[in-house]
Amino acid sequence: MIERYSRPEMKRVWSDENKFSKWLDVEVAVCEAWVKLGKVPRASLSKIKVAKCDLKLMAKILKETHHDMTAFLGAVVPSVGSDARFIHMGITSSDVMDTALSLQLIEASEILSAGMKALVEALAVKAIEHKYTLMIGRTHGIHAEPTTFGLKLALWMDEMQRNRHRLDEAVKGIAFGQISGAVGTYATVPPEVEEIACAKLGLTPAPISNQILQRDSHAQFVTTLTICAASLEKFATEIRLLQKSESREVEEPFEEGQTGSSSMPHKRNPELCERICGMARLMRGYAITSIENVSLWHERDISHSSTERIILPDACLLLDYMLDIFTGIVANLNVYPKNMLKGLETTHGLVFSQRVMLALINKGLSRQEAYKLTQRNAMECWKTGKKFLTLLKADGELLQKISAGELEAVFDYNFYTAHVDAIFQRLGLSASQWKSKMVKKRTSRLAPKAL
Repeated sequence: MIERYSRPEMKRVWSDENKFSKWLDVEVAVCEAWVKLGKVPRASLSKIKVAKCDLKLMAKILKETHHDMTAFLGAVVPSVGSDARFIHMGITSSDVMDTALSLQLIEASEILSAGMKALVEALAVKAIEHKYTLMIGRTHGIHAEPTTFGLKLALWMDEMQRNRHRLDEAVKGIAFGQISGAVGTYATVPPEVEEIACAKLGLTPAPISNQILQRDSHAQFVTTLTICAASLEKFATEIRLLQKSESREVEEPFEEGQTGSSSMPHKRNPELCERICGMARLMRGYAITSIENVSLWHERDISHSSTERIILPDACLLLDYMLDIFTGIVANLNVYPKNMLKGLETTHGLVFSQRVMLALINKGLSRQEAYKLTQRNAMECWKTGKKFLTLLKADGELLQKISAGELEAVFDYNFYTAHVDAIFQRLGLSASQWKSKMVKKRTSRLAPKAL
């Protein structure tokens, strides 16, 4: 991933230094298992535990061997000496690489989960703030009925909670290690070594492997990240649509000194949201590649290896960046309730058409009759721009069924917010629920660490 979109913590996870450190962790864990089984002298383990990989030497050896693992092992030998002969005993490259990769993916997922949690909280805060901020709901891009901006944000919050749960499930799928030898038969390394080594590394031994951990699990991980990116794209697209000059109901943050155009000084473009939408496209490409990596020749080939050097780090780096950017957008979003109210009224009361129809049904009309009477006036409203209520009051046939006063009572925005509290209660976002959650969070932060 390019430097611009790489945040330091995630960048460290995917650095060569961290990768080769994880390789060493696996090698040491295997040696510890061999020691426990009496196959490696305990005195040798103390030297192996402090082994270092000389990255410059590794690069030099790699030019000759064209093989990462043999170069790595060669670069470790000088720091260990003759006891280095016990390193990598009975195992193959993928035993180390795949097991270490699982550790990296788990480490990366912890950062991503924290990013999702931060976004969930930002959405919750903004949803509560705009719980009753009325705006038009749109279907097919056309005015439907009133909703609130808080409900829109609460919907996003709920989706992000599902994404966080999906990530938890995906991590369970890749939290495995394998130390099973050249084709997974344990011919040169017994299952006990795998069990001991994986326990030390905090991983579960794969029930069965061939020469690699199977890539359906990695595909699940990448596609999970891609689903989260798709959610962010959905949210960002909505902000872009609501930011259009015609409505300007919301607007992403625009800092002092920022410019939106080299030629038009007035421009305030949704460039952060557009950036997120573009990145989501890239993530979908990674998902396709991860799925294609599932099918390999026989016990394995390395057609997946070259792509994973790109897609796994980049997918994690990219989503980490997207989460951080969108959390900032939400926290600092400019919301314009007056413009939302103005937007509600641009269709001259047509948003109440269903309520008019239902009121007529309650007066004894069939649904078809009520629909026809209401739609007739609605189409006239679209055509002429006259107020919907005015047209209804002038419809003699309709007034034979319902009074003008009863019609006026139908045109009440408060009707659409009657169940907002119940929805927020379901989401744990009522005032008491949220206050209790925040108090618990602050208390946990202040709690002294156990000695």
